[in-house]
Amino acid sequence: MALILLIETATKSCSVSLSSENKIIACKEEVNKQYSHTEKLNIFIESLFRNTDFFIKDLDVIAVSKGPGSYTGLRIGVSTAKGLCYALDVPLISVSTLKAMAFGMAKKEKSDLYCPMIDARRMEVYNAFYNSTNKEIRGIQADIIEADSYQKELDKKVLFFGDGAQKCKQIIQHPNAKFLDDIFPSSKDMLEIANEKFSEKIFEDVAYFEPFYLKDFVTGKKD
Repeated sequence: MALILLIETATKSCSVSLSSENKIIACKEEVNKQYSHTEKLNIFIESLFRNTDFFIKDLDVIAVSKGPGSYTGLRIGVSTAKGLCYALDVPLISVSTLKAMAFGMAKKEKSDLYCPMIDARRMEVYNAFYNSTNKEIRGIQADIIEADSYQKELDKKVLFFGDGAQKCKQIIQHPNAKFLDDIFPSSKDMLEIANEKFSEKIFEDVAYFEPFYLKDFVTGKKD
């Protein structure tokens, strides 16, 4: 299997992993409210190779979390990934942030549906719904949360999680709703999706690839 560098910077979590033979062999991650990805990302990547028998030139592919999420975080992660692809002449794979979150959570918690939520400020969240096999049940949206949100999905048991879930649990009162706080995306959860794309040669055009911001950036507001 491929030697893959996995990069996740869509939220307050700066997370990088190295995988070989379909296993995570090294990981470095930190959740920082100051979004210190600019200072930490390259340092974290370098640390992965200090603790393994591999060198950065051995990489077969770079996988990056494409969003949605923080504009600044996504730009840093994607620009770093693209720079490495150019320097090493390796392909680029993108992984949906929400899909990877749901994939990882389904390994840990049982539920009918999984709804990863990323905070989009005020009462808005980026989210999507997936079943236990990681099939997308409802596509990615930016929703303003109200008391009657997700009534259709809540016919089944739904696990809401991510840094956007905490502000929703006081509003969505339903017996089928379960909330987990302080869950952040991890590069480790990108592995299976990235491996599948690598085997099928589903690569991005490095020159033209852009993160999936979902919403237009509004200047004058802190990201």
